Amino acid sequence: MTSLPDVPLGGLYGHLILDHYRNPRNREPVPNADIEAEEFNPFCGDRIALQLGLDSEGRVAQACSRSEGCSIIQASASMMADLAFGKSLGELEGLAELFRSMMRGERSSDGIAEELGDLKALEVVRAFPVRIKCALLPWVALEEGIARFRKQSE
Repeated sequence: MTSLPDVPLGGLYGHLILDHYRNPRNREPVPNADIEAEEFNPFCGDRIALQLGLDSEGRVAQACSRSEGCSIIQASASMMADLAFGKSLGELEGLAELFRSMMRGERSSDGIAEELGDLKALEVVRAFPVRIKCALLPWVALEEGIARFRKQSE
């Protein structure tokens, strides 16, 4: 891991991105995870492995995200795992849609900042369109993991 970010992160939210990049949260494996997913971007080498453990009500009780690659994927994965705790799968899918729409410029973070928590800081990445995929890759893994879990539960 390098000590310098690969995207300029000045401004109000840069410290949040750097903090999650340098000190990623929720990296302990989840034993007997209910949801597991991995994604890889062959163009840049970013990789994410995600595990979620659900409680008896179907809410996230445990989360592990392990990412490799740039500062953006590592921060996004850490922030996503932090935000997942206590959420239902439907709530997580809703957050994924909100985050995706913010990152693609379809929606401003104004009005959704509370729901997105620290993820709002990643809005600065929109200035670097080729890096948006880095921020979204953990969410792709999350959605695919949820879809696979639901299919297996049928």
